[in-house]
Amino acid sequence: MIERVRAVLVTTDDTMLVIRRTRPGIPEYWVLPGGGVEPTDESREAALHREIHEEIAGRADIIRLLHTMESDDERQLFYLARVATWSFDDRTGPEFSAEGRGEYALEEISLTTEGLDGIDLKPEEIAHVLRGVISAGSVGVEASL
Repeated sequence: MIERVRAVLVTTDDTMLVIRRTRPGIPEYWVLPGGGVEPTDESREAALHREIHEEIAGRADIIRLLHTMESDDERQLFYLARVATWSFDDRTGPEFSAEGRGEYALEEISLTTEGLDGIDLKPEEIAHVLRGVISAGSVGVEASL
């Protein structure tokens, strides 16, 4: 089974970092930073730290596991994290040099229902989970979503 890890990266301004994906022939959409767990990763959390470093040259403190999605061949784990630093100019992930992968643009959105409604966050299930958490009024990292 393929495992992927992703992070809801909350900034000190209580916004969230997302990646806008633009690919030829596909409507733009947004994803949370993250990617596949590799055999060399010591843990899922280590994989997430590596992915955050590769995709946004960032550092984050992982707070807790927020949500898990599972299908027959894939498991995605979504973590809540407080992002400490990031620089999209210094990204190093292999996907950025691969032909035909499209564009990856880092954006900061309001961690509100309106902020989520303004983007097409994929997968839809995590967008639904985040809307529920926000609606419940437990938005801040201190409240652990």
